[in-house]
Amino acid sequence: MNQDNHEAVFSAAWNREGHSSIEFDPLDVNQILADEYKAVEGLALTRTQLWEMEVRKAARPDLFIPGMIRAGTARSWGRRELKNGDEVFIRVSEQRLWLQPDSFGTVIEACYLNHSSQQVTFIGLPEVEDDAGRTIVASPEQPLFHVAHGVSGAEEAPLNTWRIVHLGSDEHGELAKRFELISQASGLPEYVERYIEDVLKSLLTRK
Repeated sequence: MNQDNHEAVFSAAWNREGHSSIEFDPLDVNQILADEYKAVEGLALTRTQLWEMEVRKAARPDLFIPGMIRAGTARSWGRRELKNGDEVFIRVSEQRLWLQPDSFGTVIEACYLNHSSQQVTFIGLPEVEDDAGRTIVASPEQPLFHVAHGVSGAEEAPLNTWRIVHLGSDEHGELAKRFELISQASGLPEYVERYIEDVLKSLLTRK
């Protein structure tokens, strides 16, 4: 794959018959903060901050989704800036399997940071050569998938967007059920909570 055409690869996979595509409703992070957490003086996220969170999370998923990433397994390399200011790199981590959440598997992702549209695209790869020349192979237990995380909405009322496409069919609807449960979880996603508490240093307390 050409490292610079991540969004085209995602779009083609999203629209391909036989693939399993799932999109969450845009998340109004400040509304959830107001509805489900005790008030913190002056705490409301801007779109700029939410994008900063996405950029940080792309580089260090272990810090922002520790519930999904096995500690000590996340690393990245090959980061470079494109002529338009966007960035690409490769990352590898051991992630919880969607349908076997007590087990982990190696996931390889080619990452594209689109700073103008404020979207991060992750393209799942079956194998890659790392910066030391070693071949890394993705775990077959976790079907290949691509993910697009993004930010939309107004500066003072940002929305968090999320789409995933699995490169295969969900014949028995198990993936759909799994992601339906994820989408119905109360509160903010783990990565937004981690940004607020670890970067902004504001302690969150549920109502």
